[in-house]
Amino acid sequence: MPLYRDFSDDNATILVWKYEEDEDLNPDELLEPENAEKVKDYHPKKLLEVLMVRKLLKSLKPNSKILYKEREPFLSPKDAEISITHSFPFAAIAISRNKIGIDIEKFNPKIMRVIDKFTYENERGFIPADNEATFYTIIWSVKESMYKIHHSKHWSLKKHYEVKPFELKYLFDISCRVHDDQISDEFKARVKFFDDYCFTIVEE
Repeated sequence: MPLYRDFSDDNATILVWKYEEDEDLNPDELLEPENAEKVKDYHPKKLLEVLMVRKLLKSLKPNSKILYKEREPFLSPKDAEISITHSFPFAAIAISRNKIGIDIEKFNPKIMRVIDKFTYENERGFIPADNEATFYTIIWSVKESMYKIHHSKHWSLKKHYEVKPFELKYLFDISCRVHDDQISDEFKARVKFFDDYCFTIVEE
């Protein structure tokens, strides 16, 4: 499995890999027994994504497992924070000393059909009309990354996750926040592009 991109920094190892058909991804070797029931009905491509993430983990921490609590992945033993994401043929993993969220999304104009589900009209004033799909994909992906750090089943990407105005030439320092009636936690997001995909990183 060849390394495709390395976005690591001083706090985290962040790796992206791309699937190749000659990859050896044996579920008996890679999948944790605790997750066998969870993946039994997965589409073959989704299962490949899961196995790619496990192979990435074994290259970094061969004695660790990825387990889940209320759908949120965590490392066992819990000696670091983890975030995972995949969109076939890509899979990525982040292992950090601090909370971290990563997300990968393919640029697709169909995102325009669902913008009301994750943004308010008053959030959209800075978005240029000739490049809306790109901006909305970035916003969606940043909010997904924040969710992985700071999530609740009672929160929505529309109501509780905010991405401040940004420009495409400044994608390394996007201001964003998670908020409700009690909290307002500020973050910075980094955004990378490759192969018509958007990759976002939010670190605590």
